[in-house]
Amino acid sequence: MEITYFGHSALQIRVAGATILVDPFINGNRFAETVVSVESLRPDVILLTHAHGDHWGDTAAIAEASDALVVANYEITQYLSRQHGYEKSFGMNTGGRRDFGWGRLTVTYARHSSSFPDGSFGGNPNGFVLDADGCTAYVMGDTALFAEMEWIGRDHDIDVAFMPIGDCFTMGPDAAVRAAGMIKPGLTVPVHYNTFPPIEVDVDAWAESMAGAGFAARIVEPGETFSV
Repeated sequence: MEITYFGHSALQIRVAGATILVDPFINGNRFAETVVSVESLRPDVILLTHAHGDHWGDTAAIAEASDALVVANYEITQYLSRQHGYEKSFGMNTGGRRDFGWGRLTVTYARHSSSFPDGSFGGNPNGFVLDADGCTAYVMGDTALFAEMEWIGRDHDIDVAFMPIGDCFTMGPDAAVRAAGMIKPGLTVPVHYNTFPPIEVDVDAWAESMAGAGFAARIVEPGETFSV
């Protein structure tokens, strides 16, 4: 897997056969706007964890320009059809699993909320476990700590976990370290932090705490690409 981080929770994951864009909040994302533009993104697939504006972001514009397959919960795919006339989507829900040509997705629980910027109900928030190219990535989405993370760690050999650490709206640094103890990933990467004042945290202190707990941590700068 080749992964590029655009800041906040926006990721691009390249695997054999597909370029996957996760939670494409670009315009209005002060980190992403310095390293990428909506017009430059041409994914084959867009994954959405939930409908909040800082995750839904520029989904409609990017999907329409690239003819991407949008994979999200059923409510999000219906909203995309109803509000934007975009039909190339695949609806899933918590606990579901699907084999695509480019990899296998398992939809996980996320303890959060979900609504569109216009107030419409956005269905249940989720995370994704992606198995592709012999690697397993866990995109946790916006979530609090929850006990079933232990099951996810037991059922999947997770190579990299993208975990929110910004606190206030999601779990914070300490809870993220506890989450790592439950899912036991090979590498932890922080997301959803420092974009706005309410989610400003000391990411270096988080990395030190994660290392102290015995887990590898990598702080990825916006625009940086790395491989797993």
